[in-house]
Amino acid sequence: MDDDGFDDYVQARLGKWSRVAYLLAGDHHAAEDLLQNALFKLALQWRKARIDAPDAYIRKILYHEHVSRWRRSHHLRSEYLTDRMPEPATGRDMAADTIRRVLLHQALEKLTRKQRAVIVLRFFEDLSEPDAAAALGVSIGTVKSQTSRALARLREVAPELHVLVKETREVPA
Repeated sequence: MDDDGFDDYVQARLGKWSRVAYLLAGDHHAAEDLLQNALFKLALQWRKARIDAPDAYIRKILYHEHVSRWRRSHHLRSEYLTDRMPEPATGRDMAADTIRRVLLHQALEKLTRKQRAVIVLRFFEDLSEPDAAAALGVSIGTVKSQTSRALARLREVAPELHVLVKETREVPA
């Protein structure tokens, strides 16, 4: 099969899309399933996607698949299993990093799927409101309102996040 660069694209961007899928799904196994389905759908549209904008295609597929899965799911998981130990970070406080990840993960779990998707698009992927709206297939106003509601909800249910914001501001450039 002639993939016209699909394999190269996946190899080059797999790390980024894996992180996005994890932030959306909340656990490694669900993230792998989410990303695998998104890559399969991208492969089906590859000839058109590679010409237009493959990142925009997979982004839209990921977020739509994420929201669709939520609609289909009936149960929540309270345990998260992984088959890999985290890589040791040189020169970093692994305990502090773990606390930050746990705080962020717990905070994101307190949002609706749509709110979580908007927060990841806007603040993790650093997309503009129009780009986030295009990725989700919604209006810019919807992105604005969902972002506002999500941030208000986070302030209400996850006040511990102020520690992350404070630490980020204190990090020297």
